[in-house]
Formats: sequence, structure tokens, C-alpha cells
Amino acid sequence: MRTLLVVFAALAGAAWQTPPAAPARPRILGVAHVSIQTSDLAKARAFYGGLLGFTERRPARPHIAVFIVNPRQRLIVRDGLPPDRDERFLDAAFETDSPDDLRLVLGRSLQVTDVRPDTEAGGRMFGVTDPDGHLVQFVERTAGGTDGSGAPDRRISRRILHIGLTVKDAAAADRFYKDTLRFSETWRGGRPEGTTSWINMRVPDGTDYLEYMLYPSAPPSRRQLGSAHHVALMVQDIQQALETVRARTTPADPNHTATPNIGVNNRWQLNVFDPDGTRVEFMEPFTAR
Repeated sequence: MRTLLVVFAALAGAAWQTPPAAPARPRILGVAHVSIQTSDLAKARAFYGGLLGFTERRPARPHIAVFIVNPRQRLIVRDGLPPDRDERFLDAAFETDSPDDLRLVLGRSLQVTDVRPDTEAGGRMFGVTDPDGHLVQFVERTAGGTDGSGAPDRRISRRILHIGLTVKDAAAADRFYKDTLRFSETWRGGRPEGTTSWINMRVPDGTDYLEYMLYPSAPPSRRQLGSAHHVALMVQDIQQALETVRARTTPADPNHTATPNIGVNNRWQLNVFDPDGTRVEFMEPFTAR
């Protein structure tokens, strides 16, 4: 009897023990960078560095320019865009605090690349392809390195708020971004009223987001693709952004006549385009009053 009581007590004690906590899932913190291809790197430098005011990472290198948006975000521009290529986006990247652990999690259901140094923008990263064929990377930034931070600050914006990617099948995109990566929907809307053209998906551990640019039937044309694949830069005052754009352009530049508008999401927006037609959207963080 004594032996049975001891065994029962041991089992009861084990039942009340707190189970070990599951390891924390690596965080996805926000947009890390966007890589864009250009047909003329000198003209692209004039747009991203001159007009938008971003400092290029030092030392400058041939065939690529890395622009510092802020300590955690970059715009990467590579040359070599063929004249007949419609696609100008090369990849989109999100920041994580542990690429090795995140790769292990995603590798259970997806084909992922090895973790490697990000020689262009700094840090370590790996990649995966989403259901629409977009290369999506996950980057851990590391401290140090020359980034041109001593240059005068001419930035119109200091933050990438969101990026836009074309999506053919929203349900398939959700299985990747929502179910696997744990992004969450925050807004949807479209034109004409009552349709869904865009869906905003926020990263799980931050406030940056991805915008689904829905093309469920016909694929986008070259012009549409340049507008759909876009970078949205946050500004506090759209009028000030407009005045800066006009001060830094000549009347011969199409961006000189850019006009702000209130989008379907009820925020002030201003669109400018790089020399190859890739759209950069300035957006205020709050709804219009």
C-alpha cells in the first residue's frame, strides 16, 4: 500500500507540473529592403539620392546603389534592366531577429535558401518564393559598417511604410503570408466602390505592411506593373513633400507636375516615378480630416 501511495503521489505531482514553454517564434518586425532594377544607374541615383534625398551606402560600388532610408531599412537599386523586361522589382525583404530559427520554422513546409551574409545592405538573410513567384527575403541587420550617415540629411521620408506586390489569388497569398508568416489583414478596398483591389497585410511584430495588388484575371501590363509594384514612404505632411519634389525637379520632369490626392483609404498620397516607371508613393500616416 505504501508503495502505491508513493507512486500515486509521484504521478499526481507530475500531472501538476507546468509543461515546458514552446520556443518563441522568431519575430518578423517590418520591411527591411526592396530591390529594384534599373536600365540606367546614374539616372536612378539622381532619383533616389537626388530627388528623394537618400544617402547612398559607402563606399559606392559599380552596378549597384544601396540607399539608407533609416538604420533598419534600405532601397537597393541594381543596373542591367533589359529593354524588354516589364518586371523591375527583384525582391522584397522583411526584418527578423533570428534568420536561423525562422528558416527552421519555414523550412518545415516551404523551400528556403541557406542563411548567408547580406553583402549588399549588411546583415544575414535567407529567401523563399511566394505563391506569385516573388522572391521574399528575411534579413537580420547587424550593427557597424560605413553607411554614409555623416552626409547632410535631405530625406523627404524617413520610413518605408509598406510595399506593394501583385497577387493573382488572394487565398493562395493568405496561405503564405497569413497562415505561415502570420501577417494580419488591417484594411481592404478598391475602385470602383464595392470591389476589392487592394488588401493590407501587417507584419506580425510591427506596423509596416504588405499591400496585395490584386490582378485576378489578366496579368498587369508594363505600365500597370510599374505602378503595382511600389514602395510607400511615410511623410507627416504631404504638402511639404510636394513642395520639396517641385523644388528638386524642373518643369521638364514628369514628377514636377505630380499632384496629391486622397486615396480610397482616406489618406493623402503623392505618387512619383523613377526613370524606369517604378512608383514611389508618399503617404501620410493618418486619415484626412
